Amino acid sequence: MTPARKLTNALMRLGPAVLPFADAATAELPLGRLLRLALFQVTVGMAAVLLIGTLNRVMIVELGVPAWIVAMMLALPLVFAPLRALVGFRSDTHRSVLGWRRVPYIWFGTLLQFGGLAIMPFALLILSGDTTGPLWVGDLAAALAFLLVGAGLHTTQTVGLALATDLAPAHARPKVVALLCAALLFGMMASAVLFGLFLAHFSPVRLIQVIQGAALVTIILNGFALWKQEPRDPNRTRTAPERDFRSSWRAYAGQGTARRRLVAIGLGTAGFSMQDILLEPYGGQILHLSVGATTALTALLAAGGGLGLLVAARWLGRGGDPFRVSAVGVGIGILAFSAVVFAAPLASADLFAAGVSLIGLGGGLFAHGTLTASMNRAGPEDTGLALGAWGAVQATAAGLSIAASGLVRDVGGAIAQSGVLGEGMNEPAIGYLIVYHIEIALLFAALLALGPLVREDARAEAQHRLGGDLAGRTA
Repeated sequence: MTPARKLTNALMRLGPAVLPFADAATAELPLGRLLRLALFQVTVGMAAVLLIGTLNRVMIVELGVPAWIVAMMLALPLVFAPLRALVGFRSDTHRSVLGWRRVPYIWFGTLLQFGGLAIMPFALLILSGDTTGPLWVGDLAAALAFLLVGAGLHTTQTVGLALATDLAPAHARPKVVALLCAALLFGMMASAVLFGLFLAHFSPVRLIQVIQGAALVTIILNGFALWKQEPRDPNRTRTAPERDFRSSWRAYAGQGTARRRLVAIGLGTAGFSMQDILLEPYGGQILHLSVGATTALTALLAAGGGLGLLVAARWLGRGGDPFRVSAVGVGIGILAFSAVVFAAPLASADLFAAGVSLIGLGGGLFAHGTLTASMNRAGPEDTGLALGAWGAVQATAAGLSIAASGLVRDVGGAIAQSGVLGEGMNEPAIGYLIVYHIEIALLFAALLALGPLVREDARAEAQHRLGGDLAGRTA
């Protein structure tokens, strides 16, 4: 028996009580194969942490790059986010002599990530001014590196989710989604810890080693994840009908409530994402928490998100409505941000910690519910398009809301402290509180968008049951 087979058998014996997503495995998609497939999410999480967390700080503090240049570089991967629907559509309609639809796109996405990460540390060193040549070379090379990583990240995740949908039977998809989201969280948490340890004693050489090490790990893990996953079927790709993206998009967007679903995804994602760069500064500046205490907030957020994924998987696995799961997540998010808002006047670190945990819980429920709903609405020939649309809206809304949150906090805080809003509003917390109130408003708007979707699914379920009862009586 091979070591991989022994590991799979050992994991299966642990059972769902110890390994929560072990019951996501099916005869069509065994646990070992499913865990391998989930590795692409680990590399996506690693890239996200590297860009948004590690490099954000290193570029500004250690390399002395101006903050506005850093902001522009970190925003570049967002340029590719709206194209995820097109990438998914291309993977649906790809014609291959080998009979693969998804594998070529995941592999090309991996190569883009690898290429971007391979040249990035040298570009950053030039960007910091450590060169005798023209500085524009650093600007151009860094922009290219961030664009390549963003394009690869979005391509890999979009088509990887479509491949998981192809392989998993319909009844197991909620648990498969939960496992994939958990793999993303694991990749983010593990890489954050490792990057912090490796860069504790910073040097340019160490930066090159860490980023290029991440490039090597990306190509190894994604190659292992893809091995013997998608069955080859030359007849399927050779005989697939010719379709163009514009007509396919019109057909998809015209399906019932597809546009409302995308609007709800965008509003909810923006509502949960604006706080991403503000929670730790809020805890330190307003509640006077230590660095260690604010760093622990990331763990609380991740723990809440993991619990949300687990609850959603159990709920949906028992036949729950994904839109209802999403709506409950949004409701929890509203309560969570209310707790964060009241933590400032009450000077309560415990209330703040509870609010952060609930943000993770609500966000996990919402993300799982909307992704499962997108999977369920996808037909066998437009899975990539449907999941690409979900990813495009989700990634674009998250990026724009995070970028807007810093601007809103700074402008709102400056206006409040200028005295224009009155003496009672001249407080350091006002800038943060404006952002949190905007998030609450966005989540209420998401609830309004989700309401008709929940009712529609309830009517469809009632009609299905009525049809089954009539059929039983007729028989």
